[in-house]
Amino acid sequence: MPRDQRPDVDDERVADRAVLLPEEQAVGSENPEAQARAILEESDERTASRDAAPDSRVEHRTSDEVTDEV
Repeated sequence: MPRDQRPDVDDERVADRAVLLPEEQAVGSENPEAQARAILEESDERTASRDAAPDSRVEHRTSDEVTDEV
């Protein structure tokens, strides 16, 4: 999806996500806010389009098709 059509990532969400997770703190981040904005934009894009994730494959199966009857 082109950048100008992506959902806006609001500042509050960015601020919340900019708080580094323990794993992220261990390796550090030069710009947690930019990192958070990129993560949220990508997440929003994948939410809007199931085909947006790299190597994505959508399976349309019902629970009956994937579970064994007991």
